[in-house]
Amino acid sequence: MIRTTAVVKTEFASKYLVQMCKHFAHKVDVEYTDTHGECRFDNGIAMFDADAACLHLAVEGTTEEAVTWAQSVLESHLLRFAFREHLEGLAWHRSDGA
Repeated sequence: MIRTTAVVKTEFASKYLVQMCKHFAHKVDVEYTDTHGECRFDNGIAMFDADAACLHLAVEGTTEEAVTWAQSVLESHLLRFAFREHLEGLAWHRSDGA
């Protein structure tokens, strides 16, 4: 599996985690609490972890294309939901040792 991660500094991490999981639950299998969420897409999994200062995002996918697609979807939705914060694009980093 290919794994990438990104971190967003925000005091609203839990709010965005819940908002994104509720949104994706209309189309894919989702499990979440206020501090952890998982969305299971066709070719991978998106994971969210919230603490008081940051929202941590991770994507695991079977192919580069699946990971790139999931990153794009997560980023576009987060930027839309967090529009009041004027966030820039996310900096994704490989974390699978490749």
